[in-house]
Amino acid sequence: MKKILIAGATGYVGSRLVPRLLEKGYRVRCLARNPDKLKNRSWNKVEIVQGDVLDISSLEAALKNIDIAYYLVHAMGTLGDFRQKDSQSARNFASAAKIDGVKRIIYLGGLGDPEQNLSQHLKSRQEVGQILGETGIPVTELRASIIIGSGSASFEIIRDLVKKLPIMITPRWVKSRCQPIAIDDILSYLIEVLRDQRTVGETFDIGGSEILTYQTMMLQVAEIMGKRLKIINVPVLTPHLSAYWLNLVTTVPMSVAFPLVEGLRNDTICIDQRIQQFLPLQKTPFKDAVQTALQADKKSYLESRWTQADTFNSDRMGRLNQRLLYDEQIVTCPASKDKVFAKIQKIGGNTGWYYANWTWKLRGLFDRLIGGVGMRRGRRHPTELRVGDTLDFWRVEKYIPGSYLKLRAEMKLPGIAWLEFDVNEEGGITVLHQRAAFKPFNWFGYAYWFILLPIHYFIFKNMAKNIALT
Repeated sequence: MKKILIAGATGYVGSRLVPRLLEKGYRVRCLARNPDKLKNRSWNKVEIVQGDVLDISSLEAALKNIDIAYYLVHAMGTLGDFRQKDSQSARNFASAAKIDGVKRIIYLGGLGDPEQNLSQHLKSRQEVGQILGETGIPVTELRASIIIGSGSASFEIIRDLVKKLPIMITPRWVKSRCQPIAIDDILSYLIEVLRDQRTVGETFDIGGSEILTYQTMMLQVAEIMGKRLKIINVPVLTPHLSAYWLNLVTTVPMSVAFPLVEGLRNDTICIDQRIQQFLPLQKTPFKDAVQTALQADKKSYLESRWTQADTFNSDRMGRLNQRLLYDEQIVTCPASKDKVFAKIQKIGGNTGWYYANWTWKLRGLFDRLIGGVGMRRGRRHPTELRVGDTLDFWRVEKYIPGSYLKLRAEMKLPGIAWLEFDVNEEGGITVLHQRAAFKPFNWFGYAYWFILLPIHYFIFKNMAKNIALT
């Protein structure tokens, strides 16, 4: 069996592709900036290596003895110029793959007629495919439109709009045509091109069986959800205003919403139909894909979700030359260590934050108003945690089952914030150490911390007390 490397194994598509490749007997190696994100997955016989596509020196060892590499990396949603990051990442990856003798790269890109004036997002997707092939390694590029599946950012936008707005005032892009494709069909194509040598070095358009406008999609989703929906088209809403509105109404923040909305002005339909000659797969009808996604949403957890992509920019750490500020609470607990930590594991999402939830929601609303992630991301699972999970506007940075949890804030702040929970038994007594830490970027960060210090102290003190009362 060929040895496969997956760059982007922690992402939405990669997380679903890995177990399917393992089931088919392939030897799989996963590349991750933070290997801890993958250590708690139930994937047997998978090799995990540390590496960053923006650091070419970290890639050569990761690609050694690899036959075929999947490239499922995208910088959209991160800070800075995502198009520049995409280009540099692809160039690094292709160069390292050439040095290590990788025989083939499989890449999932984006649909869009290159003769049109494509959005920055779609241009970046297609540029990456070109860059990956510059070293001469054969690249199989699959270009897809929006993905319909539980946890997909595009699907969650449509679902949330239909769920919350009985009347929509929409811009012209709702008349754009696309060819939505089910996540299961995406995975089938990714696996089948691996098997079919005729697809080596080729670029294919892949899509579902129907060409729909975004308006038609929303109306069909409303019908499936049993909602009444009226859509009023107006010509004056710009992509930026549309993205800001989506940021307020849906789970998707501004950093993701804007490049997605900008791309909606372009038709994303299959022009090249050759893939049907090689792989005549049975495609999932749009309504069936929506039904499957909605049913999966009702489960207690999702297999993968767009929130797995980390929006944190490690370059920001270089600005942290200030001292650490913190609030620390130490509380003895009448319950056992396991019971106390079980309560901590459920924090966020529907459970809330154990004290003054309205203040957390207010902070999340303010963050949304200024383009941040807010509180709507929730949790992937009601009780289970793993490194990389989102808990509202926090992300799990470190997790030791039964004893320790460290969260890093992803809201907009003048510094970096962490929230830690450490539960131990000391002399037969359960003790909770809770610590809220903050490293400011500059004087404004110091002002932010000290102005809010009385409020934070009151909230964190009572939160620790309520966690201890298990």
